[in-house]
Amino acid sequence: MQDASKLQFSGIRVEDSPRIAPFFYRRPNKTCDSCALDSYLWQDYYDIKVAEEGDKALFLLMERDGEQYTGMPYCDEADLPLYFKEIESYFNQVLKKPLKIYLADEGAVKSLALEEDPRYLVKEEEDFKDYLYDAEELRTLPGKRFHKKKNLVNKFKREYEGRWEYRTIRCDQKEVVWDFLDRWYQSRVKEEGNGEETLEYEVKGIHEVLQNCMSIEHRIGGIFIDGRLEAFSIGAYNPREQMASISIEKGNPEIPGIYQIINQEFLIHEFPEAKLVNREDDMGLLGLRKAKESYNPIGFARKFMVLQKDFKGYENYVVDKFEEEVSQYEQEDTAS
Repeated sequence: MQDASKLQFSGIRVEDSPRIAPFFYRRPNKTCDSCALDSYLWQDYYDIKVAEEGDKALFLLMERDGEQYTGMPYCDEADLPLYFKEIESYFNQVLKKPLKIYLADEGAVKSLALEEDPRYLVKEEEDFKDYLYDAEELRTLPGKRFHKKKNLVNKFKREYEGRWEYRTIRCDQKEVVWDFLDRWYQSRVKEEGNGEETLEYEVKGIHEVLQNCMSIEHRIGGIFIDGRLEAFSIGAYNPREQMASISIEKGNPEIPGIYQIINQEFLIHEFPEAKLVNREDDMGLLGLRKAKESYNPIGFARKFMVLQKDFKGYENYVVDKFEEEVSQYEQEDTAS
């Protein structure tokens, strides 16, 4: 067993972003977790900490509701078996727990042959699979399959002809986004009757990224009507996969076609080189699932929970906290 005590985890820092961001696409990975952006957006919600093994590997340690877990190591594919064992040793020796991974990418699970290994419990996280799209299709909306989307875009353009424009949002324009977020958040709270915890963390994460936008790798743009921001999107680019990963998309729900136009324009202007688009998961929510399916995905980036079984007391860690969270979302969605 490896000596993993040398792994020193600390909070993910803005100033480290230029150094650690390339780790995220060291090996093939089409999930939204293959870009560093989401780690900064959700660093407080998941209490994300990182550790580096020189310039060879990056490890994440997360904690939610008292449970500690990790993701697959970010390293070259050939080195994955080595660093998988290192993070397993860290859980066993330092944390005194079995290794537990949430949202492990399918490529890593297959590469390590974990599904065939009796030492591990491997379960697909069906509600957390990412939707993958052909980037050129989303930029052009071709043919009958995108007829409804194109109609909504064209109707929006006619309705707001001469009044709307797409703009790349610069770092010195972050106050414009904050103002929109305040309006959007208050509208959501009024509509739902409460401030959902994850919503609060999401807004906080967006503020963090914009506050440090010169350091954290991302792209952002918005739709302005009469000079006022009415929709914006934030994403990042994975050069290995030639993939745009869309992390945030917000719009004024009272404006028909606003989501269709920001979806298209953001990719046209910010990701002209992308061949693939990842629009993340649907969290098991029927409405979100229908919306993502309506854009005709060409595939999915599947994710798995992995739990080490050859550790005494592993049975106490079998509960899938992500699955529990999905059940809570579904109940709230049904109630509303």
